[in-house]
Amino acid sequence: MDKITIKDLELDAHIGVTPEERVRSQKVLLTVILERDLGEAGRTDTESTTTPYDQVVQLIRDVVAERPRKLIEAMALEITREILYRRMAVTVSVEVKKFSIPRTKYVSVEIQRSQ
Repeated sequence: MDKITIKDLELDAHIGVTPEERVRSQKVLLTVILERDLGEAGRTDTESTTTPYDQVVQLIRDVVAERPRKLIEAMALEITREILYRRMAVTVSVEVKKFSIPRTKYVSVEIQRSQ
């Protein structure tokens, strides 16, 4: 299976367990790996006006901006579900990194699902 990797897409999100934490926007980094057949994209190179990853990036932005969340696990799961629902991949892995724990580089979760 072919893969598309979107590495460390930086977005602002309202995320956190406490209401005070969700009030302000926080930086998150998302890495998404899509497994799908890229043969069609390769064959129709001259006809394309958008790429498969352009559509995925917009979907991710929409899901993140949709509403505040308490957990990065929920964000990763919702992104994964939307990508699979829209048949943008056969298998998808989503990692979300958050920078809220003092004296750590980041905390992250990774979710992988398949159709």
